[in-house]
Amino acid sequence: MKKVVYITGGTKGIGFGMAEKLVEAGYRVAISGRNLETAKEAASKIGDEEVILGLASDVRKLDSEEQAVAKIKEHFGRLDVMIANAGLGVFDNIRDLKPEDWHKMIDTNLTGVFNSIKASVEDLVANKGYFISIASLAGINFFEKGSGYNASKFGVVGFTQSVMLDLRAEGVKTTTILPGSVTSHFNNHEPDENKDAWKIQPEDMGELIVDLLKMNPRALPSKVEIRPTQTADMLK
Repeated sequence: MKKVVYITGGTKGIGFGMAEKLVEAGYRVAISGRNLETAKEAASKIGDEEVILGLASDVRKLDSEEQAVAKIKEHFGRLDVMIANAGLGVFDNIRDLKPEDWHKMIDTNLTGVFNSIKASVEDLVANKGYFISIASLAGINFFEKGSGYNASKFGVVGFTQSVMLDLRAEGVKTTTILPGSVTSHFNNHEPDENKDAWKIQPEDMGELIVDLLKMNPRALPSKVEIRPTQTADMLK
C-alpha cells in the first residue's frame, strides 16, 4: 500500500514543492492551510483526490490538527509521514516587536509543530513512520530583528531533536530540516524567477524529503542543514 504523507502549510512555497515531488515519487499526500478552498485549489494543481487531498487546519489548535489527521485516515486509510511545515515570520527590533506578533510566531512555528506531532504520533508509531519538522538556519544562527523568529525556530530544533530521542526506540524516524534562503512567499515575498534563481527552490526541498524517505531504516539524518551553493553576492 502506498504511504501517506501529511504536510502542514502545503498550499504554496516549500510545502507545495514537497507535495509535488512526493506525488511524483508515488506517495499519497494531504496538504493543509487555514482556508479550505485555497487548499483544495492547490491540491487540484498537483492531481486528483486519489493521490492528493486539500484540507483546512489551523496548526495553532490541537483539535484542528486532530480533525485533519482523522480526515486523512478516513480518505486514505492511514498516515505514515507527518511534515510540520507551517510557519511565518515578523522581523523587528525588540523595542518595536508587538506582543501579538510574538505570539503569532510562537503559536504557529513552535506550538504548531507540537500540535502536529501530538495529533499524529500514535499513527506514526503504529506504522513505523516518519516525523519531519521544517525549522530554519535561523534555528541555530541568531540575527538582528529576529528575536521572535529565532526563538520559535531555535525551539523547533530543540523540540524535534528531543522528540527524535523519544520515538526512535518505537521505530519512528525523526528529522528537522534547517533551510537557508528558499524561494517562497515567506514574509510577503513575491518569488521572481530571475532574482531568486540562486536560492534553494521548493522542488529542491521536495527532492530532499523524497531522499530522506528512501533511506535505509537503519540510517537517520536527525538534523539536516541545507543552504544555497552560492549567495547572491557571489554571483555579482
